[in-house]
Amino acid sequence: MNPMITADRGLSLALEQDGHAGEPVCMAVSRLGSVRAASGMFTVWVQLRGRAWIESKEGKFRMRAGDWIALDRDSRPTVQADRNGLCIGVGLDGAGLQALAELTDSVLYPGRSQLRRGDLRTALHLWRSAARSGDAAGARPMLLHLAAMQDEFAQQEQRCPGRSRSRRRQVFGRMQRARLYLEGNSDRVVRVAELAQLTNFSSWYVSKTFQSLYEESPQALSARLRLERAADLLRDTSMMIGEVAAASGFDNCCSFARAFRARFGMSASHYRERAALSPDSAKSRGMPRKAAAFTQS
Repeated sequence: MNPMITADRGLSLALEQDGHAGEPVCMAVSRLGSVRAASGMFTVWVQLRGRAWIESKEGKFRMRAGDWIALDRDSRPTVQADRNGLCIGVGLDGAGLQALAELTDSVLYPGRSQLRRGDLRTALHLWRSAARSGDAAGARPMLLHLAAMQDEFAQQEQRCPGRSRSRRRQVFGRMQRARLYLEGNSDRVVRVAELAQLTNFSSWYVSKTFQSLYEESPQALSARLRLERAADLLRDTSMMIGEVAAASGFDNCCSFARAFRARFGMSASHYRERAALSPDSAKSRGMPRKAAAFTQS
């Protein structure tokens, strides 16, 4: 088993393939540290505490406590933790993904979602056990847990077009990549042609399959994500309304105002006022501070 890779207290690391084919690589990023994953490594990241930022081929993502994200083998993400952040990750090469498929009869897909508090503790426990084990067998419980995290994806996979299971898996993996791309580029309007290039499907096929799979067109999801980004900026920053509109991909304040009111039922300024009066429920999620001792005993 590869040793645990830790980037703590501002340390920046760039990983490269080291020849341990099939062995999971356990990584941790904390307290302003950063890690860039190796090329050809499928990575799964779980945010335990604080926040982190991920920049990859699919775009830019903000991670909050309880979030997890899985990124494809050519994504090569850079993960940067904030001052109080703790993010753990697992990297798998092609041989490791094949071993997981044989072990669980499932595959890992690109995508993101959230874990409950109890599941976060389980993820940390299994990650630590895998990092300390002396062989690949010690990572088996962690790999099973990663597969279980994507149970909802396995159900969606069955709805994908394709006569064979391998074809459905291929289509779903590419659609998940397209969805991640929309989420990672919520600061601008994303064209279907970009998704077609990313997935190597035609624009028509992407639009039709995406709508069927997610019950929302790529254009509708892009618009919704941009408005949700605007809501986050209104809640978490002191940016002016016009700046928020521009940072969310809107050409002018008028179109932003109409779209925001249609989505949230109130003006942007009213939304900010209400948000300022509400407690930050996000602080109640995630691991306790003692999780900082993840490298100890």
